[in-house]
Amino acid sequence: MSQLTFLEQLIGQRRPMSVSELTARLRTVIERQFVDVYLEGEISNFRRHTSGHWYFSLKDDAASIRCASFRMQNRMIRFIPEDGLHVIARGRLSVYDARGEYQLLVDHMEPMGAGAQQLALEQLKKRLSADGLFALERKRLLPRLPRTIGVVTSPTGAAIRDILRVLERRNDAVSVLIAPVRVQGEGAASDVARAIKLLNSRSEVDAIIVGRGGGSNEDLSCFNEEVVARAIYKSTAPVISAVGHESDVTIADLVADLRASTPSAAAEMVAAARDEMCARVAALADDMKQALRYRLLSYRGDLSRLESGRTFDQVASRIRSFAQRVDDAAYTMESALGAAVKARRSRHGALALRLSDLDLRRRVVERRSKLGELTARIQTTARLALDSASERVALAAGKLDSLSPLGVLARGYAIAFDSDGRVIKRASDVNSGDKLRVRVSEGEMECVKK
Repeated sequence: MSQLTFLEQLIGQRRPMSVSELTARLRTVIERQFVDVYLEGEISNFRRHTSGHWYFSLKDDAASIRCASFRMQNRMIRFIPEDGLHVIARGRLSVYDARGEYQLLVDHMEPMGAGAQQLALEQLKKRLSADGLFALERKRLLPRLPRTIGVVTSPTGAAIRDILRVLERRNDAVSVLIAPVRVQGEGAASDVARAIKLLNSRSEVDAIIVGRGGGSNEDLSCFNEEVVARAIYKSTAPVISAVGHESDVTIADLVADLRASTPSAAAEMVAAARDEMCARVAALADDMKQALRYRLLSYRGDLSRLESGRTFDQVASRIRSFAQRVDDAAYTMESALGAAVKARRSRHGALALRLSDLDLRRRVVERRSKLGELTARIQTTARLALDSASERVALAAGKLDSLSPLGVLARGYAIAFDSDGRVIKRASDVNSGDKLRVRVSEGEMECVKK
């Protein structure tokens, strides 16, 4: 019997399975046998689908297996897988029908070495740093004199009591607006982010303190969440992070404009002490007085130098010359006006004589009246012009006289000259027995230093 005949007889006796049936039977066997599998290997070909599912392979030196982690399972994994990362994965074996491949359906995974939480934290730091949240140039200075401070913390914790106590001690004029939140546990990060956004909606808030009174790494986990970091970054008011103690550095500390080791330290930073501000104002006032004193001394020195020179003598000479010119001009003007008036009167007298025989008395009277008005107007105009010129001269003379060293001497001051005619500014410039010449308002006198 030939082989073909044997296969035909075998097929006639047994129904052949389809590929789908065989794959389904294999999947059933595998899934029953390998319900809880732990695998150690290196991640490769990691791909994150838009649906949220993860696809990758686990490999060692000799073999490789495909893996899948669906969105409902991988949301409990605290880090994002990366190619080359050595991990321990737990899941169950199954078969992917479309390719006829067995795969591990992963529901939990831990990195080898660093913990999942620490790895997730480092990955988040890298992502936020790339987005510029940690950049120093974006950090803002605190206001010098804040009027209202917002506080995001637990209303029952020690942090709020420490903050209020420090603010009351340093400056009780500062108002505090508290946004109570949970600072640990599930949902705490969302509460903190909402509170920061709420305080930013209040225009009176000048600065915000976000913090709690220390704790374990697990207690501080909400301040390592991305939602809190983004809320601090978007805050319009400067934010002080006061989370934990000096050794605990959270992502909130890195994003905040300023970091304080404790809530009490944050209150010290944001509220300037009233006594310190008063002392600062007093110091500024003293500096201002000292500067004014130096400026006056400088002006006095300049005035002394001017008095010792010939500038004032020249000014006085110019004043006298100008006054004489004004007098000459006034005399000339008065003479010209007098001559004009005399000429007009002479002409009118001649006309009166010529018209004495004519019956023009009425017209003569009218002309005489008009002549009187014109004469009065001319005299008034001349007087006003003279008065105005005299006032201008007097004003100029008064201004120049106020700058004259003679005016300074008239107020009781004196100028001392040595035998060479130099002005003496200091007592140490002359010796005992030297002859001095002292000039006062009216005259000079000679004296000898004892």
